[in-house]
Amino acid sequence: MRACTLYSCQVVNERLSRAAVAEHALKLADAEGLDSVTIRRLAQELGVTPMALYWHFKNKDELLLGITDHVMAGVKATRDPADPWPHQVRAMVEALVGVMRAHPCLPALLQAVDKEQTASFTRATNDALELLTRAGFNLDESYWIATYLLQGSIGLVAGQPGCPASMTPAQAAEWRRQKRLHLEKLPPDEYGMVVKFARTLEDEPDIERYYAFGIDLLMAAVEATAARR
Repeated sequence: MRACTLYSCQVVNERLSRAAVAEHALKLADAEGLDSVTIRRLAQELGVTPMALYWHFKNKDELLLGITDHVMAGVKATRDPADPWPHQVRAMVEALVGVMRAHPCLPALLQAVDKEQTASFTRATNDALELLTRAGFNLDESYWIATYLLQGSIGLVAGQPGCPASMTPAQAAEWRRQKRLHLEKLPPDEYGMVVKFARTLEDEPDIERYYAFGIDLLMAAVEATAARR
């Protein structure tokens, strides 16, 4: 493949927007993990030279920040001042959990980059601070709560019950059976509750109930603390 000239890079730059490059990189990261995302690999898949992508991202670090900025764009508070703060904070948490469920690479990505360098994450942080100060917390407390909600959301997605998503229904049923059998073999006099829990693995977990319960749990702590103010 020939190295692009200034003119050809400009043409590619017009055809491949920053958002389009970030979206393709996001799909690659979701499918194969963050380590698979390189400027060279991305250029090959897009049918351009690496130089063409340097118009948008100078290196992999900038590319990962670009992916983060792109994928976090939908995590925002509503702008109607009449909306109660708990409603808006919950909506932000739900949006964050939703985007992490849609993009398996995002929890690891948020831990790997300096996310505060991205405009969309900084805007989401600003929204959260504004809402939480409205609830009666000072700025220090508001930032701690925003961090708690972020890390709690990451943990919620990371702890999703059930088998790996890549399994077929038959493979998933066998995975649950093997796990149940393993737990049921534990000594009941030492691990009685775990042995009882094993029976719940006979059925496929209710994922939507799990996430609704988890978000309720995260928000309950914030709302209860605010109510004591």
